[in-house]
Amino acid sequence: MLKNLLGIVSMLLFCSFAVQEQDKQSFGSMLSDAAIELTKIRVIYDPNYYVLDYPNGDLPADRGVCTDVVVRAYRKLGIDLQKEVHEDMKANFHLYPNNWGLSKPDRNIDHRRVPNLMVYFSRYGRIKAITTNPEDYQPGDIVAWDLGGGTTHIGIVINQKSHDGKRNLIVHNIGNGQEISDCLFEYSIIGHYQYPEW
Repeated sequence: MLKNLLGIVSMLLFCSFAVQEQDKQSFGSMLSDAAIELTKIRVIYDPNYYVLDYPNGDLPADRGVCTDVVVRAYRKLGIDLQKEVHEDMKANFHLYPNNWGLSKPDRNIDHRRVPNLMVYFSRYGRIKAITTNPEDYQPGDIVAWDLGGGTTHIGIVINQKSHDGKRNLIVHNIGNGQEISDCLFEYSIIGHYQYPEW
């Protein structure tokens, strides 16, 4: 009887682990697919300040920067980073960078700044190792880079491979609109996240 009970418990634990692994792959895959879908929309790089609706506010669909790619991909999965970042900044403003001389959060722009997204992902997601091993960067991961001169950048790892099959590609907007690029190691990586943690 006890042996049978232990067998059932072991089977349930195994099934639970299998479901968690499937959920992990599913969310990363869904975020990857959402990012790829964005590349079908022609977008002009536009870093200008916009007054946005709240929550779920967005620029015109044909405008945006790198952070807008991330925000839009998550929004396709029902996660509004504008709202999430704004609410966290309202409660924890001192934890976010004061690079822009603001004295309070601004729901129109805060989620459109790479350093703010990095803090948010660090607080509520999983910080992953920064390595030179391409296998460590999985679909659905978020990567942030330092482009030099105080310029930061962010993108989403997707489930498509480079021509040599060694690296996952990135969806980002570095000036040419929402595009797919083989750029994972072209810039200095300063952040690697999984959000939400799965």
